[in-house]
Amino acid sequence: MALALALYQPDIAPNAGTLARMSACFGLSLHIIEPAGFPVGDAGFRRAGMDYLDRAAITRHASFAAFEAWREGEGRRLVLCTTRGAVAYTAFAFAPDDVLLLGRESAGVPEEVHQAADARIVIPLVAGARSLNVALAGAMILGEALRQTGGLAAVRN
Repeated sequence: MALALALYQPDIAPNAGTLARMSACFGLSLHIIEPAGFPVGDAGFRRAGMDYLDRAAITRHASFAAFEAWREGEGRRLVLCTTRGAVAYTAFAFAPDDVLLLGRESAGVPEEVHQAADARIVIPLVAGARSLNVALAGAMILGEALRQTGGLAAVRN
């Protein structure tokens, strides 16, 4: 079982497409928790994902409850990437089967999702900075998770 990336009700099609492309490039699954703020398959989503979308392993979940049923059935840990995180992502010990969850660009995730998370991590920023673009944040955190779990070596030497 490999790391997985999940998007909670994504708002911006190009960000989701970029994350789908990244998932395809690293051989990881991408889980989209509906409803999305755009039709999955939207032109912006396809443009950002390019031809990699044909290689992407994308699973859509009708709700957070449906996603949770899948995750719990798989026995996977939920790592929430949030500005309200308790631990810097570089200090966190990732496991090879973690599911990294990114929130909505406009609102993050609701309290019920925070409560469901097994861990909450953050990218430390300078004082006064609120957040990074979700695709950039996802890339940073996924890169560290892959480094720690040996996932990069499995992709290409």
